[in-house]
Amino acid sequence: MYEEMLVRNYSPRTISTYISLVSAVSKHFGKIPEQISIGKLKEYLFHKVEVNKMSPSGVNQTISAFKILFKDVLGRSWDPVRIKRPRRPQLLPSVFSKEEISLILNSIRNRKHYCLLALTYASGLRLNEVISLKPCDIDSDRMQLKVRGGKGYKDRYTLLPKGLLERLREYYRYYRPKTYLFEGRTPGKPYSEKSAQCVLKKAMECAGVTKHASFHTLRHSFATHLLEQGTNVRLIQELLGHKSLRTTTVYLHVTNLNPAQIKSPLDEL
Repeated sequence: MYEEMLVRNYSPRTISTYISLVSAVSKHFGKIPEQISIGKLKEYLFHKVEVNKMSPSGVNQTISAFKILFKDVLGRSWDPVRIKRPRRPQLLPSVFSKEEISLILNSIRNRKHYCLLALTYASGLRLNEVISLKPCDIDSDRMQLKVRGGKGYKDRYTLLPKGLLERLREYYRYYRPKTYLFEGRTPGKPYSEKSAQCVLKKAMECAGVTKHASFHTLRHSFATHLLEQGTNVRLIQELLGHKSLRTTTVYLHVTNLNPAQIKSPLDEL
């Protein structure tokens, strides 16, 4: 199964997750994976949802992992009718206001921490994308930031604000990172996701921002604020690296639009 996913260029995180999910089901029944039937898998998923409150995402990942095992590794038939995927709740993303972003960034005194959060918000990056950045990904001539191997192994370009460029240069001169733009205590190793999350949490506490949020909220805020500024949703889709426009349009539901600033088509006649 590992070899199958490696050849198909699955990400290391997905490979690790899928194998651990199959292992968990195997351990639950005390059987090797190929002895587990679709019926047993459904029984396991019911147990996990009923007792352990497994999320729809966890159920979907488990189903995907066993689909690869059954269909592509063991050569068994896979009938999607017999095991349906759960409906996902349509939850709206949590978003910081511009005032909250300002409070959070102004509360930070550490150069690295400021640049980490500011660049994530200013460029609409995912957590794993910002800690994977390298100095060579900053294109100061074109004022763009190159994101390599984003979700789905897609490269893309996104915004690099002029106001942040000098702060990044000051940070670089002070810290002199060896390989990655943001590194932890070990030179040449990227900053950890856990440390980045702690930086945001501490900054929110110092700023007095009590909103329920995660590191990904910075990315949600980037997209929402661009929409509020009148940026075309297709451009936002490209900047975020979304495969589907439908994913991007969720921000329309949290955008704070002022009707007084919108002209009726009749006014243009």
